[in-house]
Amino acid sequence: MNLTDDYLALRQEVGAVELTRDVVHATGPDAASFLQGQISQDVEGLADGASTWSFLLEPTGKVVAWLRVTRAGDGFVLDVDEDWGAAVAERLQRFRLRVPVEFDVSAQRCVAVRGPGAAGVRPNRRALPVDWPGVEGFDLLGDDAVVPEGVRVCSLDAYEAVRVEAGVPAMGRELTEATIPAEAGEWLVAAGVSFTKGCYTGQELVARIDSRGGNVPRHLRGVVVLTNVIPPVGATVDVDGKDVGTLTSVAESLERRAPVALAYVHRSVAPPADVTVRWDGGEPVRARVEPLPLVS
Repeated sequence: MNLTDDYLALRQEVGAVELTRDVVHATGPDAASFLQGQISQDVEGLADGASTWSFLLEPTGKVVAWLRVTRAGDGFVLDVDEDWGAAVAERLQRFRLRVPVEFDVSAQRCVAVRGPGAAGVRPNRRALPVDWPGVEGFDLLGDDAVVPEGVRVCSLDAYEAVRVEAGVPAMGRELTEATIPAEAGEWLVAAGVSFTKGCYTGQELVARIDSRGGNVPRHLRGVVVLTNVIPPVGATVDVDGKDVGTLTSVAESLERRAPVALAYVHRSVAPPADVTVRWDGGEPVRARVEPLPLVS
């Protein structure tokens, strides 16, 4: 595969990336009412085959998962980043308390189609929505999912570059048990939180932060490195000798012609802001903290 051609397909035309996503099937007569009380988005009114994005939270309001919920008859399909299905099922099972709903976890093939030409190759059915700032696309989920005819198969490295540029958080990197939804981006909260539905687990913190204008200690930001040196994940973001953040994902952006990263940065650092990125065993590099997305 050619990284440049793959990137250009995903950014300027249309490309497909073959992934694995974990799937949790929620079934039973009370599946809808149970999930309505457990996740942040309103799902009771979803039509059969319709999807929405949502947070699954702990009672403290910290993130368990960012997932897509699809209505499937009387049940639901919840899909999440690979290796996170068990955590979703465990968290739901913990709050089930004699409710007639069952959970089954499996890993399924996913064909992620991205690019401005995605609408032209979208199948009439089974295409699941994505919500990436500045990036069109859809996902095909299931063991029988195939790359649409004529669409270039692209590398995971190219996909990661576009994901980082768009500011889309990944489970285990930008979204962990320490994350508050509002820290990960206003667009994520807008896509995955209903402020008009009834109560759900973790709602108190989400509602309180929203009522205070989204004021949280840190924010997910973009970092553009001003040299050709690619820092590692875990490198620190420094302002005047003070550690103000940590890189969580790193990629190379052809559009920006520079290494780029995602980082949680202290709210005192208002983008755009010049910073230094440091890590053990490497020379410090100059960088700039910028608002997301890095490419629109």
